[in-house]
Amino acid sequence: MHAAADVRSRMRRRLIQMASASVLPAGATSASRHPVTVVTFGDSILDCGHYNAHGVHPGQLLVRNEDQLFPEFRGRDLQSRGPARLLHHAVDGATVAGLAAQLARLESQPDDGRGRVLQGSERRLALLTVGGNDLIRGLAADRGAAMLEFEKTLQSFINRLTIRPVLVGTVYDPTFGDDERNFLGVPARLARANHRRVNNILRAVGERHGRVADIHAHFLGGKAGWYTGVIEPSLVGASEVRRVFLSLL
Repeated sequence: MHAAADVRSRMRRRLIQMASASVLPAGATSASRHPVTVVTFGDSILDCGHYNAHGVHPGQLLVRNEDQLFPEFRGRDLQSRGPARLLHHAVDGATVAGLAAQLARLESQPDDGRGRVLQGSERRLALLTVGGNDLIRGLAADRGAAMLEFEKTLQSFINRLTIRPVLVGTVYDPTFGDDERNFLGVPARLARANHRRVNNILRAVGERHGRVADIHAHFLGGKAGWYTGVIEPSLVGASEVRRVFLSLL
């Protein structure tokens, strides 16, 4: 009898530990959970709605799935777990230097856009994707100084951001690791080394302040149809970005 009770006790403790390891525990009812707000920052990996005919993007799908488009995710969005909403501040084309302006826009809007002041019991989490445009605009050819500035600017944004956790996405590789598809005008060896450096910086930030959403690893096993216009997420790509972030919740 005592042995069985000990086993049940250990199982209960293990279940509690597993639940506490999640950013947003699944299975809780709307009455037992605080409302959740997802705030997006960064670039077109999150702000890709205008690259598909349905105008959907990963943050939107994470909060409320489009069941007709993606029946696989029916009942798996955040609104299925309880009250959830999105504050979308990511901007297509943004670099790390643009994060401060995105944060300023959030800070200038203290309510939810309907005149209701945000409640202290509300839980917030941030999604961040940045670095791809920095690489395209010169960081891929960097020899050191610009990478240090990228890291410094990113850390400055994180220090100002009061939202935790921060789910930080890595930068994907639309060439699928094929040097023959190099479109940067930079030797592939140098470009890939700097791509790794950017992702290592992003991973370090995610590990310190929340979680790492390894979009890069997931998309390496993807398909050309996940992209449109060479580098932007397509409709399916937007859902696949959502899949990576959803796996952390």
